[in-house]
Amino acid sequence: MAVPFFDIQYNLDLATKKSLLGRWENILNHGGFVNGPEVRELEAALAEFLDIPHVVCCSNGSDALVLALRAAGVGPGDEVLVPAFTFFASAGAVSRCGAKPVFVDIDPDTYLISAEDAASKVTAATKAVMVVHLYGMPADIPALEKVINAAAGREIAVVEDAAQAVGATHPDGVVGGMGTSAGWSCFPTKNLGSPGDAGFATAANEEVAERMRRLREHGGGRQYYHDEVGYNFRMDSLQAAGLLEFLPRLVEFNGVRRNSAEHYSELFTAAGLAGKHLTLPINTPGHVYHQYVIRTDKRDDLMAFLRARDIGCAVYYPLSLHLQPCYQDLGGQLGDLPESERATEQVLALPIYPGVTFDHREELVSAVAEFFGV
Repeated sequence: MAVPFFDIQYNLDLATKKSLLGRWENILNHGGFVNGPEVRELEAALAEFLDIPHVVCCSNGSDALVLALRAAGVGPGDEVLVPAFTFFASAGAVSRCGAKPVFVDIDPDTYLISAEDAASKVTAATKAVMVVHLYGMPADIPALEKVINAAAGREIAVVEDAAQAVGATHPDGVVGGMGTSAGWSCFPTKNLGSPGDAGFATAANEEVAERMRRLREHGGGRQYYHDEVGYNFRMDSLQAAGLLEFLPRLVEFNGVRRNSAEHYSELFTAAGLAGKHLTLPINTPGHVYHQYVIRTDKRDDLMAFLRARDIGCAVYYPLSLHLQPCYQDLGGQLGDLPESERATEQVLALPIYPGVTFDHREELVSAVAEFFGV
């Protein structure tokens, strides 16, 4: 049985397509194709859903991080602490602000930024720390803030990269609402994916949110008057309409992801694979499982084995950011961040999107068991 890694059609049944086409027809009729009424409606809907006062919709998740960083005061000459094991946009957004990413190792169990390593890299130039809720796992921001601020002797801004964590929660606060600002992605494969490219930024503070709104539209608070140099990061109304269509089912689909993750873990444990051959993800409360990631020393061979059987899997991510060619000038060397480097050699993401069935998961785990000879 083929097991697709991802299939966008899980969220596009006939009724949804018909409703979405109706929303798009409305846009054709009113003609507000960019930052139209659907965008404002979406901002209000997301603010209510996330329980975060201010939402600023924009062009994509990478641009959302730039807005979040700029609104937190990050600019040329500043340093931002960034986990080395994450998608490139986390560091790329820092560079786009003219600041320097300072790469930090991760906790090997959670894949999240190591508070201890981050604290050791605080300098007088440290302006912010980028906290990535990787794979949909909520980071403990209050605990991180305590360690970082103690090391700095002052308050350090926390910018959340919540691109993979729409709907994730933490006992101490809402993901995307605990830091100074946050950036989110609505790329089609995300938990809340749009029918195109889109993103949004959030903030609890109104002044921070207002600056993000100005920056989104060339840095101007009113047309043709510009308080600072900003960007063209506006959202297309077509994408907003799609997200309005998909948002009502997000709680349901995140629940499906959590149930699928629990089922995977049960199957791997029952097969005698957990702990002996594989390390399974931690089942943290509030996790929304954008990815279900296992790790093994035989990752590449296992991946080839599964793909030969038409079973989807993928590596997120194969090269730590401190070793990326574009950051060679920062002096990163192999061995600098051992946990990040080890993760790049061991992690393997398995199909977890809501269209994955009970039979798909059984087929996959059976194949993994065959590979390990158990």
